[in-house]
Amino acid sequence: MAAITGSELNPVTRAAAVAALRATTQANPIDILVIGGGVVGAGAAFDAASRGLTVGLLERRDYASGTSSRSSRLAHGGLRYLEQREFALVHEALTERGLLLERIAPHLVRPVPFILPVTRRWQVPYFGVGVELYDMLSRAGAYGGRMTRPKMLGREAARLVAPCLNPEVIDGAVTFHDAQIDDARHVLALVRSAADMGARVANSVEVTGFIRFGDRVVGVQAHDLVQGARFEVHARAVVSAAGVWTDGLRDLLGGEPQATVRQSKGVHLVVPRAAIRSSSAVITRTPASVLFLLPWGDRWIVGTTDTDFDGDPDNPDVSESDVTYLLEQANRWLLTPLSPADVIGSYAGLRPLVQQGLAEESSAKVSREHAVSRPVPGIVMITGGKYTTYRVMARDVIDAAIVERAAIIAAPVDACRTDQLPVIGAEGFSESWNGRAEVAAEYGLSVETVEFLLRRHGSHVGEVLSLGAADRALFEPLDPDAPYLRAEVIHGVTHEGARTIEDVLLRRMRIGMEIPNRAESVVNPVADLMASALGWDADERAAAVADYSVPISK
Repeated sequence: MAAITGSELNPVTRAAAVAALRATTQANPIDILVIGGGVVGAGAAFDAASRGLTVGLLERRDYASGTSSRSSRLAHGGLRYLEQREFALVHEALTERGLLLERIAPHLVRPVPFILPVTRRWQVPYFGVGVELYDMLSRAGAYGGRMTRPKMLGREAARLVAPCLNPEVIDGAVTFHDAQIDDARHVLALVRSAADMGARVANSVEVTGFIRFGDRVVGVQAHDLVQGARFEVHARAVVSAAGVWTDGLRDLLGGEPQATVRQSKGVHLVVPRAAIRSSSAVITRTPASVLFLLPWGDRWIVGTTDTDFDGDPDNPDVSESDVTYLLEQANRWLLTPLSPADVIGSYAGLRPLVQQGLAEESSAKVSREHAVSRPVPGIVMITGGKYTTYRVMARDVIDAAIVERAAIIAAPVDACRTDQLPVIGAEGFSESWNGRAEVAAEYGLSVETVEFLLRRHGSHVGEVLSLGAADRALFEPLDPDAPYLRAEVIHGVTHEGARTIEDVLLRRMRIGMEIPNRAESVVNPVADLMASALGWDADERAAAVADYSVPISK
């Protein structure tokens, strides 16, 4: 099959990818077909394509539309896992954090200071030891990162860092650094990078069944939700990276599952930046999980919960009790309490935890290790894990898929090299960042605007700037209270595979969670821009606006 290269994701390249996958046959299959366009599936497609394999990626909805756009937006080792003595997991995650910061996605990942307050002075050295161990684990290995060393603080010093903290509650603190990531845009960068290496990627394609040859899976039955066509994709090995939807795919296979996925719901609230006065993120324990107060542009993210969930995985809800719980936990520490009126937006994601058997322990205590299984020959499934370790998960599942492929074709395959490969927008980012003032002057933009674009698009920022250069109106912000440009709507359609208003407002941008009422004030301008780029008629535009009536957590 002829290679299809180019990183642009749009209706034309999607149609070409679907056509290429439809053209596969039992005699002429692709090497690896990945099901699921979250961070692990996107990472797996990138990994496989970078080894020279022919690759397909199918996503039922939008890239990162599930768990991978609903995280705490942290690239971190998981400080709390030290208490569970998962030292290897923490070290692995911290190594991956360093890779993301230094090589893989420096435009999307940045260091962020944290403060861990305590209520008793003796707890400062106690937690300080744990944070020092966390820091030591981060520095062990080639990609430890260059984070500022932890410090132990008294009450007054802690209040200088975070004036929001209640002096009657805190009696000291420990400070350290971790990293923050734009999760949805990182997934998009992985998908585009996979496409640039020849992977055939398509969203809005549902897997409805599996093709068998004897007891072996040799492909899938698929449904193009855009065109309505049903077709088959033949592959030497199939990879399931479906997260909380894994058990549904196992049902399509039939037979007894080798493992179960335990769904744990994590809820986050978005509040104005003025609601919390601090130069540092805040982390502390709650009775059930961990409390994060995380700066995010001109907002704060307050999270998270960790509770079992057995509802519809397509639409995990943010309940009134979730909001009440998070506000209560935050207000235990805050001098000026948060109220429901402060909540601009909210979102819920589901962690796909590996749960063997019927353990009664809480989901907060279930390991974040991942598991690779082979329910039947020809298909490999991966479950569990955490966002930061996606690359290791992708490597492990592709290694297993290559073993399955070897049963069909005995050809050598290169080892994983994604630890050496920057994603789209990363290569040349430092040079672009250093030249941001010149770029701002060239395009008549503020330096702050260019910095914002660089932090989202990296060295590929020219794709957005060229749109505004051709039409200056596209350099106008969508909303005066958010920095996103109208050009980014067009770019989301022409380069990033956005098909719906939700795709744009919740994932290509995060504005749907960052201004009140789910950014209803910008829905019509966004619809107009998308209509011009996608050629919608009046009925299609109206339908797109109506479809954006889904809950914010979708």
